[in-house]
This record gives sequence, C-alpha cells and structure tokens, in this order.
Amino acid sequence: MDVNQPKQEHLLALKVMRLTKPTLFTNIPVTCEEKDLPGDLFSTLMKDDPSTVKGAEILMLGEMLTLPQNFGNIFLGETFSSYISVHNDSNQVVKDVQVKADLQTSSQRLNLSASSAVVADLKPDSCIDDVIHHEVKEIGTHILVCAVSYTIQSGEKMYFRKFFKFQVLKPLDVKTKFYNAESDLSSVTDEVFLEAQIQNITTSPMFMEKVSLEPSIMYNVSELNTVITNGDWKGSSTFGTKTYLQPLDTRQYLYCLKPKPEFAEKAGVIKGVTVIGKLDIVWKTNLGERGRLQTSQLQRMAPGYGDVRLSIETIPDTVRLEEPFDITCKITNCSERTMDLVLEMCNTNAIHWSGVSGRQLGKLHPSSSLHLTLTLLSSVQGLQSVSGLRLTDTFLKRTYEYDDIAQVCVVSSKLQAES
Repeated sequence: MDVNQPKQEHLLALKVMRLTKPTLFTNIPVTCEEKDLPGDLFSTLMKDDPSTVKGAEILMLGEMLTLPQNFGNIFLGETFSSYISVHNDSNQVVKDVQVKADLQTSSQRLNLSASSAVVADLKPDSCIDDVIHHEVKEIGTHILVCAVSYTIQSGEKMYFRKFFKFQVLKPLDVKTKFYNAESDLSSVTDEVFLEAQIQNITTSPMFMEKVSLEPSIMYNVSELNTVITNGDWKGSSTFGTKTYLQPLDTRQYLYCLKPKPEFAEKAGVIKGVTVIGKLDIVWKTNLGERGRLQTSQLQRMAPGYGDVRLSIETIPDTVRLEEPFDITCKITNCSERTMDLVLEMCNTNAIHWSGVSGRQLGKLHPSSSLHLTLTLLSSVQGLQSVSGLRLTDTFLKRTYEYDDIAQVCVVSSKLQAES
C-alpha cells in the first residue's frame, strides 16, 4: 500500500449542539435631555427599535428572545441536553450507520445514547437525529465523545469520533453548622439545630423552589423557616413571598432534629459520629430551567456525657423560699459495662437536700436508665443552681460529680401569695 495515498474522506458529517432555553434580549438605552444637541433623536430611535418595549423604551429588558450564542455555563445539578445530528453529505447510500454518545467524567464514563440501533441505509441528504439528556452530578471537566461508524458502498468500514469538552461549575456554596440544644447536663431533649447557609455563586438570580432536610432514620425533623400567623396553619416563609436569591446573596435555613423515641432511650446509640441527614435543594433559573442538588450525608459529633449521664426530666420553674419541692432525675449508663451506683447528696449554701444520702441505686446495665424523684429546698431567694449530686460506681471506686444541673427561681412565700 502506498503510504502517500490520500486518506479516505468521510461521507457523513456530525453536528452537536447544546440545547438551552433562550434568554430575554437586553439593550443599552441611550438618552439625553431635550435641551442637549441630539434633542429627541435618541428617543425616536428607541421607539423605532423593535427590540424595545413600547411605552417603556428606556428599560434594558426587551420582549424578544435571544438564542444561545455560545456553549454557556453548565452548573452542577442541572440537566445537560444536546442535539446530535449525522448528515449524509455524499451522493451515495451509506449502510450500517451507528451513532454513539458517551460522557466522560473524572470518575466514570456514561453512555447517553437513547438508542444503539443500527440504521441499515442512510440516503443522500438524509440525517439521523438524537437528543440526549443527563443530570450533571459531578463538577470539573466533562468530555462528550460522539462516535460514528458506517459502511460505504465498496464494503469498507469507516469510523470517526469527535470530542466536546466543557466545564461543570458549582452553582451554590453550602455551609452547615450544628448547635446542641443543651447548654448543660439538665437537658433531656437531645435536640440538634442545623443551620444551612446557602450562597448563590452564579451570575444570575435563582428562584429557590425547595430547601428541605431529609433526616436519617434516627431523627425527626422540624423546619423553622416559616412564620405561623392567625388563620394560616401552613405559615409564611421567613424570606417573604419572593424567594429569589440574587448573585452572591446568602440565606440561612434552620432545622430542628430530635431523636426518635426508640433511639433516645438508648444512650449508647447516639454517640460519637452520627449521621444527621442530607439537604435537598431545588431551584430554577432564567426561563424555568430546573436544577437540583443533594448534599452528602451530614455528620455530627454527638456530645460526650462520660460514663454516666444525669439529666433533669421535671423541675418547677418557681418555688417558695424554704419550702420543699420535688425534681425528677434520669440516670443513664453511657458506658459499655455494668455499674453498681451509690447516690450522695451534698448541701450547698443555698440548696439543701432532703432524704438519705449514700443510698444504693443498684446495678445499671449499659444503655439502661433509671428515674429518681428527689426532694430539696432553697434557703436563698433568687435564681439558684441545683448542685451537689454525687454518683459512685462501687465496681471501679469512681465518683462522678454533678453541679449546676438545673436552675430554679426562688421567691418568698409572701411574694408568691400576692402574685
């Protein structure tokens, strides 16, 4: 074979076009005062311009639509659509035509062809058309690989490929923060507050259709992004009726998560790194182009309570000076061993315990709990901290101290009677 023989030219032409929605045509109005040299020339020209809005010629936004002039930006979570056309530019019939479209990302190669069927005959000036769709789930460089294979009349098999490279950008910057509901050992709610900060890092406004939190199996979630008004049980959004997010604007969404009863009773389950759930964000841009993002599973380091957790379940808000009142405590074994506990009650300057100190509570197995009702009184008015409880594990001779476990308002008997 002669190495200088010219290479066989392909009989088919491949065209690939991205499908996007048009945009509203914009123009830059040029105006001047009537006393200026141009007079009403600019005003007349704008009125005769078909792209301006009649009666509002000085507005930049027009009534016409503009077709995409370039490939444009593709953002994570949007649907990439493309039109693929293979046209027979020759004057002969081409046989066994097959068109294949693959999308190469940094981690995988995806087949996007709607059909892999082989077209038996493609006549001159005929074409094969296909539209592909793909929800973009990775950022970075993407390569659309379009391959065409066919057979010419001489029986020779022909094959060629074209590559179209594009970048997928990140549309939103999502930051999360966790806040524990408890500020001390007295809380028994185990509630977790999640703050999600969402920033629009694109160059166009977004309509935020939905921002929700899908909790894991361990939690129930309550959204705190609505304001309940009289007669409106659904409530209204804290962001108002216009839920647009302008470029570089940020919004904070707040959610409250509470462990389900079956998990809240097992103190050994919710500890260490726990899975909270994932955010589901849906938005629309321009003329209704939809995008959706789901974060990875959000994880949180649960607060440590040590081997034994003591919490207050019931306590009055206000008590009378020097009059006994009851509180209910919950003691939970958070360790992985059985404990034999002894309870000691130590008086402070303001708080005095009533009952037997040093009593045996018995054995407490891992992840088990027991409830105690204790009686005490306060000898000092004002806001007093409940302190002075001691738990000793007789197996390891280890003592756990619990101070400032709750607060109570102490008032004089006379003041409470008058109120």
